[in-house]
Amino acid sequence: MPQYPNRQFLDFEQPIKELYEQIDATKKLAEKNPKIDYTATLAQLEQSILDRRKDITASLTPWQKVQLSRHPDRPYTLKYIDKMCTNFVELHGDRGVKDDKAMVGGFAQLDGETVMIIGQQKGINTKMRQLRNFGMANPEGYRKALRLMKLAEKFDKPIITLIDTPGAYPGLEAEERGQGEAIARNIYEMIRLKVPVICVIIGEGASGGAFGIGVGDRTLMMENTWYTVISPESCSSILWRSWDKKEVAAEQLKLTAKDMHGFGLVDDVVEEPVGGAHWDYDEAGALLKKHILKALNEAKQMQPAERVNYRIEKYGKMGFWEEVPMAAQ
Repeated sequence: MPQYPNRQFLDFEQPIKELYEQIDATKKLAEKNPKIDYTATLAQLEQSILDRRKDITASLTPWQKVQLSRHPDRPYTLKYIDKMCTNFVELHGDRGVKDDKAMVGGFAQLDGETVMIIGQQKGINTKMRQLRNFGMANPEGYRKALRLMKLAEKFDKPIITLIDTPGAYPGLEAEERGQGEAIARNIYEMIRLKVPVICVIIGEGASGGAFGIGVGDRTLMMENTWYTVISPESCSSILWRSWDKKEVAAEQLKLTAKDMHGFGLVDDVVEEPVGGAHWDYDEAGALLKKHILKALNEAKQMQPAERVNYRIEKYGKMGFWEEVPMAAQ
């Protein structure tokens, strides 16, 4: 993990930054005064950082969780693959247009078992973000994902998808190449896959861009992520003609992992390291791996035909509504 001063801090993380600055100042004093032992002071400051991270995590608003899901230091798909898996072999291209860098996938070994792992990949710096199109896949990205899923089904290998996207790419060229059809086709085909499919929201889970690789036997959400049909900013701009109400929109959208689990739209919430996944990649990977293995073992208990019927029933029951009888004529 990057250490201060290279670490980036969100507004509500500023008290932690100040503690890091105190640690730096103490270390400089220790260098100037080698006869004085500052070990206890440094230990106390490090404990204060941990305590402050706990305090911040315990009182996050929905908008702050949205911000954490976008944290520039947060681990992305390839980082989780590195921390959870071995022998990852990335596969490229949709065999139609090109290789979409916003969608990555390939075979890997998870706890000794071969799986197909697919996910959206954002960039770790400005150049890579442009190359990865900020995690917004084009139609060929979703078609590549479907090709890899079908390959996994052919060889009877489980599928794991890691979702982290602000949405499918909305550009004119994407629409010309059939963005809506590509996502709809993925949803249709994922329902019918005969192998276990585990979906995990590891960051942003926005709209059809997320759902295009988000249909499976089990859906997990990391605790500082969001999952909804529209981003708070876009919701605010539609309803209030301004982004100024994004915090209100985040609250009203009920987009957090706790909300989604309460609605029955996700099956489990994956805890993160204290303060968020960006504080400890190793721990974040270990926690997610534990939940994936559990979900995978549960999904394996079903036969292929039973699994397909389960998915149809599961997604058919989602949501709730109230029917109002028509007034008497």
